[in-house]
Amino acid sequence: MVEDPSVIMVPPLTAYTPQVPRLFSLTLRENLLLGQPADDDDLERAIYTATMEHDLAAMPDGLETMVGPRGVRLSGGQVQRSAAARMLAREPQLLVFDDLSSALDVDTEKMLWDRLFAGTGDATALVVSHRKPALQRADRVIVMLDGRIDAVGSAEELLETSQEFRRLWRGGNK
Repeated sequence: MVEDPSVIMVPPLTAYTPQVPRLFSLTLRENLLLGQPADDDDLERAIYTATMEHDLAAMPDGLETMVGPRGVRLSGGQVQRSAAARMLAREPQLLVFDDLSSALDVDTEKMLWDRLFAGTGDATALVVSHRKPALQRADRVIVMLDGRIDAVGSAEELLETSQEFRRLWRGGNK
């Protein structure tokens, strides 16, 4: 339990990627670092973990590629993964993701979650998602219904005990 959120819920201890991340009309490197120091190994690790290495290799100027206003030169999935790499480059203790993989294809989404949970060390991840790959990885899922907690447990437990979770799970979510 966190007794004083103002102590932990601040950078660099905590990093947040919103549902609709924002990039700036800067280079990809500048968007990932936002003025923060990071050595090339940290940045390379963050790019790999965010499954951006193949995208980066295809960019005309690599990390020096201009992404355009709000990242318009990137796909929605590339913007999401760039935002993930930005937070991972800081090595926070708490990662907060809001629907991180909504714009990703199934294979990239699986690879992203695999890499995130293999490479975040002792970091804790708080993930807001309705996507099966994220839910299957969670130690604890909290099901919300009408703004209230409806059920808590692992995905496996909730499939047995929560009508709302079963409805969401079988409702065509990926």
